[in-house]
Amino acid sequence: MHVESALTVLGSGSARQLDRAPKGREMSDIGVAEIPVDEDERPLPPPETPIRNALVDGPILRTLLWLAWPNVVALSAGTCVVIAETSYIGRLGVESLAAMALVFPLVILTMTMSGGAMGGGVASAVARALGAGDVDRASTLAAHAMLIGICFGLTFMLGMLIFGPALLELLGGRGKVLADAVGYSQIFFGGAVLPWLMNSMTGILRGTGNMKLPSLMMLSSAVCQIILGGTLGLGLGPVPQFGMRGVAAGSLIAYSISLSVMAWYLFSGRARVVPKIRGLRISRSMFIDILKVGAVSCLSPLQSVLTISIFTHMLAGFGTAILAGYGIGARLEFMLTSVAFATGIASVPMIGMAIGAGRIARARRIAWTAGLVSFVSVGLIGTLIAIFPDLWVNIFTGDAGVRAASRQYLSTAAPMYAFIGLAMSMYFSSQGAAKVVGPVLAQSARLLFIGGGGWWLSTHNATATNYFALAATSMVVLGVLSALSVFLTRWGPKGGAVREIRPALSGIVD
Repeated sequence: MHVESALTVLGSGSARQLDRAPKGREMSDIGVAEIPVDEDERPLPPPETPIRNALVDGPILRTLLWLAWPNVVALSAGTCVVIAETSYIGRLGVESLAAMALVFPLVILTMTMSGGAMGGGVASAVARALGAGDVDRASTLAAHAMLIGICFGLTFMLGMLIFGPALLELLGGRGKVLADAVGYSQIFFGGAVLPWLMNSMTGILRGTGNMKLPSLMMLSSAVCQIILGGTLGLGLGPVPQFGMRGVAAGSLIAYSISLSVMAWYLFSGRARVVPKIRGLRISRSMFIDILKVGAVSCLSPLQSVLTISIFTHMLAGFGTAILAGYGIGARLEFMLTSVAFATGIASVPMIGMAIGAGRIARARRIAWTAGLVSFVSVGLIGTLIAIFPDLWVNIFTGDAGVRAASRQYLSTAAPMYAFIGLAMSMYFSSQGAAKVVGPVLAQSARLLFIGGGGWWLSTHNATATNYFALAATSMVVLGVLSALSVFLTRWGPKGGAVREIRPALSGIVD
């Protein structure tokens, strides 16, 4: 019946062509496709070729690297901020350095939660909406993402202003060290809404595939932090010395500048998504779409900080030299995870858009490509440092005991940093697919492995070398379990639904 109907339609089209044909010209008995015409029977222009989206259709590796390189530059600038802050805070005195060490994990926790965790959830939700071709939903999600950033920022602000001093004292702060740490936290967390809102906007832009503007803002923010933090902290010319409070204020001013630029860019219509503020109706489903990735992702940096704290506590019993040697190695781990972060966060919009477009196989290819890039790049640098540890150690210390401990730790653990890179890449890929539970549970397994393994070693008179081996093995556990979770988790619809394949001629009669 379909075929007969199709031939009838084709035949009627041929009859109309025959009626308009000049006499003496014969038409073929075979139906000829009719040329589209307007009301005056003038041929219509050919339909426009749909615009290709490189994130959905482009070559995977080239697109991934193109998105990743701005992040590498920006994150390298972030590393420079850490080094510069340590330098000029050191000029304020040993107590200020100790105060910064006390409050620094809380600052890092805030930035990783708002940036990589919740920011990744925002980028994933926006990318999946754009991949499905729903720009209006993406705009509504962007507005809800900003509300989430404001709410979490206020929560951090109130929590630290009320409970911060007691928490810092519990962590070991005393006397002037505690006073400096409280002064820094009151200023920084008093403006906690700024980094949370800034990273929400960063997530929106990254979800659209725009990596350059967020990276440029991170780079400019790093420069501003170094200049303003040093000026306000140490004092310069007519500017008085504000100490630790000045360092914190410099960070907030830098964040506010980046926030202002990104807000202008988003609301001016220059981005692919304009947050829908006017006439916005709060939707529970929009919050769920972001938080099902972002809120769960926040558990990962929390567990990571807890893992490092437990391991640091274990090594403290071996003396200052061993602890300092581990700290030097941990700084290298922090720097190399920035490389993995750059590649991982670049995969979020690519995978999110592929998932939104229903291209599950492509999404998985992107994930494994990003994982391989992170594993190889981080692994090569880690292995190089393991072979030539003095390239890194000499930057920080000349003490013989610390150098020996650091060399020992790096020779054992540095090659395994490749698995940290793999784990971070799997974490961000899972964010893009909105299936982040697996990598978070892998982080939980590492935490339990460190805790259980450390307890066992403590009952068997283990040496520091044994603890270094425990740290290295935990990295392998984290990387393997993260990759395994991605391999085993279904990214497509349940039941493996397959699109219906329709007969070639059925489209003519439908």
